[in-house]
Amino acid sequence: MLILFEKHPALLAIISNVLFGVLYIYGKWLAPLGGTSVFLWRMTMMWAGVIAVLCVSKKLSQTIKELSAIQGKNWLYLLLTTPIFASQLWLFMYAPLNGLGVQVSMGYFLFPLVMVVVGFFAGDKLSRLQKLAVVLAVGGVVLEFFRLGEIGVATLWVCLTFPIYYVIRRRLGVSAWAGLLWDTTLIAPVCIAWLIFFDKEALWIGLSTGVMFAKVMGLGIISVLALQTNLEASRRLSHSIFGLLSYLEPALLFLAAITVLGGKFEFAMLGSFGLIWLAIGCLMIQGIYTQKRTQPSSQNALP
Repeated sequence: MLILFEKHPALLAIISNVLFGVLYIYGKWLAPLGGTSVFLWRMTMMWAGVIAVLCVSKKLSQTIKELSAIQGKNWLYLLLTTPIFASQLWLFMYAPLNGLGVQVSMGYFLFPLVMVVVGFFAGDKLSRLQKLAVVLAVGGVVLEFFRLGEIGVATLWVCLTFPIYYVIRRRLGVSAWAGLLWDTTLIAPVCIAWLIFFDKEALWIGLSTGVMFAKVMGLGIISVLALQTNLEASRRLSHSIFGLLSYLEPALLFLAAITVLGGKFEFAMLGSFGLIWLAIGCLMIQGIYTQKRTQPSSQNALP
């Protein structure tokens, strides 16, 4: 199995996106727990999973040292991003169980396009295809606004707040595992306290049977596996290929929303979603073109 991943690291990216898709529908298997209760259990188990992985890999002390090296007002910036992370993971578990699955999937489709715009204001030069992608995406959003009379709050929250999180974390230079340890260490104790004092029913449901507790543990295991394979894929693949494969996640979320989760897909949605999918297509073509131009150097850079 390890040899297979060594020869085909793209499988890691595919597996990670499939696992994120599984997490999107996982809440349905935890009935009668509601979306918020599923989030509370997920963060608790995810915290335990992150610590377990860091202990097994003997990176816990190194990760803590990395966090300890943060100085001054950078602590404030690090702290400010944790609520964004928490709200995104809550919405990811809450939305599918409350009829907002399509809205969230649209937010994840728009997220890479918003990052392109953020990059532009940060000084990146946009290619013609990237500019076309932005125009198409804006057109899709406008059509969706005229169709519904509004743009879903869930959509806007996903595509507008996640870039803030990523930009700040990148500027701080915090590694993925260090950031994850920090976030879960702050969030999980609050979730545990909430389960004990304010959501005792969800606590007892999660502990009611061995099967139910195994399902709850599965939340943490799948979350950590998804993150670990994603991080490993990002390390082994070139940026462009990793970015292209990342578009698989919103596609899976959308399919899950209109099939397993019972979301409604109306014919009128083809206009807005069609333009957004075309925009994603432009970014994919740009990524393939960039990959071909840098293929020799990127291949040499791979471990």
